[in-house]
This record gives sequence, structure tokens and C-alpha cells, in this order.
Amino acid sequence: MTKKMKKTRNRIIAVLIVFAILLVCEHTGLMDSLPKVAVFVIFLIPYLVIGYDVLRKAAINISHGQVFDENFLMMIATFGAFGIGEYSEAVAVMLFYQIGELFQSYAVGKSRKSIADMMSIAPEYANLENEAGEIEEVDPSDVEIGSILVIKPGEKIPVDGIVVEGDSFIDTSSITGESVPRRITEGADIISGCVNKDSVLRIKTTKKYEDSTVAKILELVENASNKKSRMENFITRFARYYTPVVTFGAVLLALIPPILGLMPFSDSIKRACIFLIVSCPCALVISVPLGFFGGIGASSKKGILVKGSNYLEAIANVNTLVMDKTGTITKGEFKVKTIAVNPSANIDEEQLLKMAAHLEGFSNHPIAKSIQEAYEEKFSAKPELSKVTDVKEYAGLGISAKYEGDEYFAGNFKLMSENGIEADETTEPGTIVYIAKDKKYLGCIIISDTIKEGAAKAISDVKTSGVSRVVMLTGDSKKTAESVASEIGIDKVYYELLPADKVERVEELLNDASNKVAFVGDGINDAPVLMRADVGIAMGSLGSDAAIEAADIVLMDDDIRKISDVIRIARKTLRIVKQNIVFALFVKLLILVLGALGIATMWLAVFGDVGVAVIAILNSMRALED
Repeated sequence: MTKKMKKTRNRIIAVLIVFAILLVCEHTGLMDSLPKVAVFVIFLIPYLVIGYDVLRKAAINISHGQVFDENFLMMIATFGAFGIGEYSEAVAVMLFYQIGELFQSYAVGKSRKSIADMMSIAPEYANLENEAGEIEEVDPSDVEIGSILVIKPGEKIPVDGIVVEGDSFIDTSSITGESVPRRITEGADIISGCVNKDSVLRIKTTKKYEDSTVAKILELVENASNKKSRMENFITRFARYYTPVVTFGAVLLALIPPILGLMPFSDSIKRACIFLIVSCPCALVISVPLGFFGGIGASSKKGILVKGSNYLEAIANVNTLVMDKTGTITKGEFKVKTIAVNPSANIDEEQLLKMAAHLEGFSNHPIAKSIQEAYEEKFSAKPELSKVTDVKEYAGLGISAKYEGDEYFAGNFKLMSENGIEADETTEPGTIVYIAKDKKYLGCIIISDTIKEGAAKAISDVKTSGVSRVVMLTGDSKKTAESVASEIGIDKVYYELLPADKVERVEELLNDASNKVAFVGDGINDAPVLMRADVGIAMGSLGSDAAIEAADIVLMDDDIRKISDVIRIARKTLRIVKQNIVFALFVKLLILVLGALGIATMWLAVFGDVGVAVIAILNSMRALED
């Protein structure tokens, strides 16, 4: 509890004790001999002690033109109760209202804890090693790219970087939700926000603080509360009109029956007070956002960052999951698997690898990198790029270039066909790079990617959670795409796609109004699709900054098995929120009708306000548990 909450709790306990004594005195007749003014003052004192802040807020809001809120309703209702001599009921209403408010504050604080824990990942300082080798404590925002930082055991990593010295375990739980410490050695990438556990590390920074993992997470968390769900927006609009309507309804209920001679003013005012107390929209206004906040908190504990309750609501309704292959379903770690030489080419495997490595030497594409790495491993040298000229790239197909004066093509089978090269199309699964010299086919290099551990279970769990169809998009060949899809249980696969084709495929799915589409991706080329889908899900650890920025939900440890977790959490959250809305409206409407008919008591009205709010809040807190 905060200091303010403890103060309110102590005030409630003190007034509760005094109120219990006053009730005993009232019901045993000890107050019968006292003047009415004295009884009024006796009850007024605990009323002011417990309710002064409510009265003050109501007065301030009225002075600012914001009349119709719960403080105003409580003030008018209790004033009315005092006016007709129902002193104990007036104190009871304010007392139990404050108990409900305290409970609400506690519940909100608890639901925020998991998100507050995430906010605590912000590093307070960085140990910067200067040119003289001295350690200087600086603000993380002052650290430049390429700086050397010293991370001592127990300290947070302030900025993303690469380990240049040291061997340690780091606690990544605040970022990824993974409780098992991860071993870090020299040369490993390290992200900010994690905690160094064992020994001293020296890291070389690769990003500025504002571009680092921890800064981006904090920015996303801070902005999450601004993105409200449709239900939250509905409740906000509902309360805006609901409160004034019931207030005027209470005024009519207080005035019309006595004017028509149906009942005395004391009875009509009592019914109007009941009407006002029950009409307080606290149960709805608090429990609905609290439910969504709990869902976001439960997700963050699992290392899933949801950027707003509107996205939690959207993922709950998803029935079609579209996934990129490379880096999402597979690890994106390409290795040369097979080198197949055309028998009529009169060259060996080493020569074909050498040609391919020189042709791909200018490319940063993962496929090209794998060929370059295979060459460097085989020959212990880098390709001589000075021998390569006239490099031309064919988007989504491959490249052509001149190497040692001869014209070469390297790319997929379509590149060969479009340039009139007769190649033998291989049926072996994997990414195939065909190589030709002077329009004559030399052979191909087959590169394989590894499917992520648990990918098949991730697809199975997603379907179990309610998603009816899983689609895979890839630029790979039909054979490779279908091989991966059949292995992990993908329902539909689109292959040999260019980046623009992926957007078109998602657009086709979105054109069907019955489809609610989520897209999962990790690369820069996935950003347009992530933004176009109903819900975009990005990889947070190895994904590109553009993908993380464009996405609505971020998996901090790149574990696609957590997609089913966030869907399950979202659907549970929506169930809870709907339960609260139906329960609160039903009970309040019932008591409003009973109050208007003179059947409901002031105590029933207190239950209709505070009791319903407490029950709804308790129900909302279930969203935190998963």
C-alpha cells in the first residue's frame, strides 16, 4: 500500500469503529433524549472525517464545470439523506463508498505492478571507460556508439552492445519473461535492461540509449494506456450521458410524486437518494479498464508487450494467423547444405562455391552471407571483390555480374528461365541458388534454414486457442515452403513472393469481412504487412526496429509459442470485461427500479454501488492470473 492508501485505511477503520458505536446507541435508544441538532452534529463529525475529500473534489469539479461525476452523486445523495433525518444512512453511504475506493486503488496498484516492474528496467547510470582506462559514471543517454562500458555484477545493462571481454550469466526476465539466466560470452550481443549476475563484463555499445531495447520498451509501455479498446471508449461515452440522465431522473422522482399528492417529500427524497447512490457508474468506469490493464500486465509477465488495450481486444477476435517464414518460423540461420555441379560444366564443387561467393560478395542478404561464410571457411579468405564488375540486382530473383571478364547469373530458377538459361530444377528442399556462366548452367548451391524449436507446438497451440487457419508467406521455392508447412502443420502456404506480394496476400484475406487477421514477422520488409493487418506481431529480440515500431504486439524473446498465450489472455480478459458490464448494469437497473417503487432501502443502494464495484473489481483482477 502507498502512504496515501494507508492514511485512508486508518481513517476508514477509525470512522468504522465510531459508526458501529453510534449504530448501537441509535438502536438501543440512547440517543432518543438528545436534541435533533445534537444527533445531527454527532453523525456529521464522522461523515466529514470520512467524506471531506469527496466533498472537496465535488466542489472543485463543479467550479470547473464538471458537475456529473461520482463525487457529485455521493454528495447530493448524502446531503439528501441528512435532509430527511437519515443520518446513519448518510454516514454509511460515504463510509462504504470510501471502502470501495480504497479497494479500487489497491486493485489498480496490484494490476499495475507487473507493468511497473517492467518500467523498473530503466538503467540509472552507465560505467563509461575513458581512453585512460578510468571508469566514469555517466547518464546512459550520454553514451555514444562505440563506447566501452563496464557492467559489474548486479548492475543493469544500460545500452545495447557486444561483449568484448568477460563471461557471465545475465537475468533477462524483465525483458523476455524467461526466468532461467542466459550465459553470455565474448562476442555475444547483449541487450539493455537485463541484469548482469556473476562477473564483470566489458561491452562495446552498438546503439545510442534512445535507440536501445530498454528505451523502446519504456516508450511503448508509457504509450499503451493511451490506446483504449472499443469497450473502454463505449463505457466512457456511456458514463458521460448516463450520469446526467439518472441525476435528472432523481430530481423528477423527488419532485413529481409529492406535487401529484402521491407521497410526502420525505419519502420521495429518500427514493431519489437511493436512485442517485445506485446510479454511480464506478463499477463500470473502473472495472472495465482495470480488466484490460490486468490483461496487459499478465502479458508483460510472460515477456509479451501489448501496446494498448485496443490491440488486446483485437487479438482476442483473430481467426486467421499469417506468418512470415524466415526469422519467424525458422531461425534465419542459413548454412550451405549441398553443392551440386552440372556434370557437363567441367568444374568441381570448390570452383562453383568460389564463383558464387564472388557474385554474392556485395550482398547483405542472409542467403548471400551464408555462401560467403562457406567460402571463407573453405579458403580462409574473403572473396576478391575487385574482380567483380557490372553487378545488377533483380528484385526477388537474384543478381548478374561480370567475374574475371565473364558474365554470370546467380539466383532462383525463375531468373534462369527469364534469361533463357536451361537449368536442371532440383527437387531437394531448401533455398536454391542456381549459377550460370555465359548463359550456360554450371550448377546450384542448396542452402537450408533451421525450423525453430517448438514451432509445430506453437501452431498447434494457436489452433487450440481458437484460431481457425494458419497461413505462411515466403519468398522461398514451392518445394521448400511446402516442406516447412507440412512439418509444422501450416494450413495454407504462399511461396515465391516478393515483399509487395505479401501485402497483396494479406489484403486478399482482409477483403473477406469474416477474417480477423494477425500477421507475425520480424524484418524491415514485414513492416508494411504488420501495419496493414488487424493485429501486427513482431519479434522483439532479433526483429528489425522498423518491424517492432510497426507492430501492435511484441514478443520480447522471439518465442512464437507465446502467440497462443497472448490470445488466451486476451480472450479471458474480454470475457471478464463483458461479465462486469452485464452484471453491473443488471444489478443497478434492478435496484433503480426497486428504488423508484419504494422497495429498495438505502443499504441495498450501498450494495448496488460499492458492493457491485467491489465484485466487479475482484473479477477484473482475475485477468492478472494466467
